[in-house]
Amino acid sequence: MPDSTSSPPAVTVENLTKVFKSGLGKQAFVAVRDLSLTVQKGEVYGLIGPNGSGKSTTMKAILGLLSPTVGKTTIFGKSSTEVESRRDVGFLPENPYFYKHLSGLETLLFYGRLCSMSGRDLQDKAREMLALTGLEDAANRRVAGFSKGMLQRLGLAQALLHEPRLIILDEPTAGVDPAGSRKIRDLIMGFKERGITVLVTSHLLEQIQEVCDRVGIMAHGRMVREGKLDDLIAVENETELILADASPDLLAEIRTLAESKGAKWIRSGHSRTTLERLFLESTEEPKS
Repeated sequence: MPDSTSSPPAVTVENLTKVFKSGLGKQAFVAVRDLSLTVQKGEVYGLIGPNGSGKSTTMKAILGLLSPTVGKTTIFGKSSTEVESRRDVGFLPENPYFYKHLSGLETLLFYGRLCSMSGRDLQDKAREMLALTGLEDAANRRVAGFSKGMLQRLGLAQALLHEPRLIILDEPTAGVDPAGSRKIRDLIMGFKERGITVLVTSHLLEQIQEVCDRVGIMAHGRMVREGKLDDLIAVENETELILADASPDLLAEIRTLAESKGAKWIRSGHSRTTLERLFLESTEEPKS
């Protein structure tokens, strides 16, 4: 990870509070309360929490789509209120909208022109992004026929089109089947390998666990836990021991030894996979 002291972080949020005023006689709603976080260059940062915890409001403030009531946000050292700060950002909303009568390729060409791209460079870049997101075969298909997973990957393609240094993803796998979710997560890991910073929100914890370096947990508009993923999920007073081909006698001997040394035996049994992994392995097409 780059030295954060030599240049500004990818994202900073300082004491952010966002209050939405209600109608006459109604109490104002505080969506985010005194929130601070930092996303370093080149890392994947997950912002998680239940629905209504303030994740999307925080994202919109970072993108400059909402003005903070209190506090400030920056992107690569520039205030989110400045248009210039968003030139290095690609954004995928939870429910991206595309013109259904356009094809996948035409969609990217349209968004590329909005980013002042044109000519052969735009054509080449659009096809490169379709290949990167696994949509080459859908280049000439109308978006109206795309599945939810394909739409999300098309959203990733348009977010990457102008080669951003930061990608912000709001619930990128919402409503996507397990196979599609896996493809999207593989893409996120690929972004990291390319040196792209990723800020992603989700309420699906297993998905976040697979891709993130650091995690912030929000509830009721506040940051309740934050840190490196490995540190957050580690159980400090437990040690995991995994054996293969262990006989019952060996397990009994190990348990007796452990308890004689004052350790508490919690459980033993076969290692477990996840339902998602079992689904993917069971439905994966055999390689020819």
